Amino acid sequence: MEFINISTENKVAQITLNRPPANAVASDVLRELSEAFTQIENDPATKVILLSGEGRFFSAGADIKEFTTVSTEEGFADLGSYGQQLFDKMEAFPKPIIAAIHGAALGGGLELAMACHIRLVTEDAKLGLPELQLGLVPGFAGTQRLPALVGKAKATEMLLTSEPISGREAVATGLANQMYSEEELLPKAKELAEKIAMKSAVAVGYALKLLTYSKSEKFDEGVQKEKEYFGKAFASEDGQEGIRAFIEKRQPNFQDK
Repeated sequence: MEFINISTENKVAQITLNRPPANAVASDVLRELSEAFTQIENDPATKVILLSGEGRFFSAGADIKEFTTVSTEEGFADLGSYGQQLFDKMEAFPKPIIAAIHGAALGGGLELAMACHIRLVTEDAKLGLPELQLGLVPGFAGTQRLPALVGKAKATEMLLTSEPISGREAVATGLANQMYSEEELLPKAKELAEKIAMKSAVAVGYALKLLTYSKSEKFDEGVQKEKEYFGKAFASEDGQEGIRAFIEKRQPNFQDK
């Protein structure tokens, strides 16, 4: 693996994102994560997964430069589809996945975290979906998972303002489970993972499967629409302007078309 590191101890597999400088959720990272989860699913020695980020961030978003290599609306929708399939696999994974979030979980990084079963954060971590700032919309099911976690009103505010919330507010809104200091985060996450690993893998798997039934019947329909609009927003003049502006480090000049 080039962009993720995997280590196993006490039946806990720690997957660490390591794609400097921001651990961007690019297609190469998604591919490696998919391979890692396939390996772990069939490993009887691993009962819990801990997902974290190396360096300053958990994951500060998508690789916007990669967007410039996509030339069509359909190609961009396909990128969204790949991420959606991986995150659906994670949400339905038979082994618990705990995200330990420090620094930032933004855009695709937050969508990755929301696909995990449990989220632990530092107090000053920033969590948000800033895609509208670029004239785009989330593409990895963020529009469907965020309101399920924080409620429709708060999700609407977060999406339309593009403003992130702190780790403290994430716990208060239900986006995260617990908040710790930077020093405590990984030790506490490992402690929780090892506590869960002491349970029967059979019972844990059944419990996780049962929890998937709480999903709205319209979730899958919403995910399909998100993929479609992900591509349409990318192909719009404003979407292309937003991507250029981000790369050129300037404010976008949207023309609303």
